[in-house]
Amino acid sequence: MDRVSLSIAEGETLGLVGESGCGKSTLGRLLLRLIEPTSGTVRFAGRDLTALDARELRRARRDMQIIFQDPFGSLDPRFTVAQVIAEPLVIHAGDPDIGKLTKVQRRRRAGELLRAVGLDDSALGRYPHEFSGGQRQRIGIARALALRPRFIVGDEPVSALDVSVGAQIVNLLLRLQREFRLTYLFISHSMPVVRYLATRIAVMNAGRIVEIAGTDEITARPQHPYTRTLLAATPEVRA
Repeated sequence: MDRVSLSIAEGETLGLVGESGCGKSTLGRLLLRLIEPTSGTVRFAGRDLTALDARELRRARRDMQIIFQDPFGSLDPRFTVAQVIAEPLVIHAGDPDIGKLTKVQRRRRAGELLRAVGLDDSALGRYPHEFSGGQRQRIGIARALALRPRFIVGDEPVSALDVSVGAQIVNLLLRLQREFRLTYLFISHSMPVVRYLATRIAVMNAGRIVEIAGTDEITARPQHPYTRTLLAATPEVRA
């Protein structure tokens, strides 16, 4: 990662696109301090996350969540769906408002979140292995929403799914953004997916942001040769 600088406005989707291994996921994890930066700062809502102690960072993380790439490996197979979704509520039980939730209330919230992502309460008592990849990703999204965050990093959340299922997840993310007033960093190696979802696009190559602009500007008037290469490799569907 080399001299990366970007900002994300409240309520927008910034798409981060580039080939595998260019540093996209590393950047996403740095923003959440899941990986510690060796230099520089990460600011969220005016606060420097790199300066927070463990207690302050724990509190800040309520507002920042991640949707992982692998819907098969990101859910604990020992937990029921209700336990998976409610796990963030248990982890943050020391927070005054969350600590007041009873086990019944946590399960009720898990059911509400399941319905929000297009599943029903019958899934609560079942285990992750009983669901398809797309359904598991919906469960992972419900878990990410449990703490009612403001900012979500989507780390290639549709790359492991079939195209049709991935399209459903992308449309779900758009709907949830409106309903929950979310801000996204959406990481992908797929320019068509990013172009559909994002307000702006940042193009990464070899650990550096080589271009960042509005989606229409990037796709119509790319400035960097690497961006032009990505766009040239994007398949077009013509009637």
